[in-house]
Amino acid sequence: MIRPTALALLVLLSLAAAPASAQGTAGSPALVKYGKWVLAAGAVGMNYLAARAHERANDRFELLETRCFADRSLCDLESAGRYASAETELLYQESLRYDRQTRRWLVGGETALLGAAAMFVWELTRRTPKPDNIPFEPEVSTHPDGVTRVGIRVAF
Repeated sequence: MIRPTALALLVLLSLAAAPASAQGTAGSPALVKYGKWVLAAGAVGMNYLAARAHERANDRFELLETRCFADRSLCDLESAGRYASAETELLYQESLRYDRQTRRWLVGGETALLGAAAMFVWELTRRTPKPDNIPFEPEVSTHPDGVTRVGIRVAF
């Protein structure tokens, strides 16, 4: 089974290989052009997975609390700090495991979001040449005598 991070890395590397023929070379590289969207989608997906893991951790902890409130002896601790009941200890360890998963998904999602934001900013701050195929281009000119002219230039 391919992990989500490995899949995202594979997609990013395939986008970095070469720009599509319609893109040309004047704009942003394909890695930035499409990578920002892949990272943004990855951030949303990882936050969704973090929410699911958090729900599982809460469910396990609620089961643990229910057990403890129903019968206090099930939640007695050993001298090492573990629960004396194996089933109670299992619920506690599962809760901790899902909490660790939640933390990892959140860190991954925040990292992906930061990468996507950096790519958006990088792409917006780059100068791009005007395309040659603009049929109507607005034109504003100011002359020394104080007259400002507004018009449209039509390319044939």
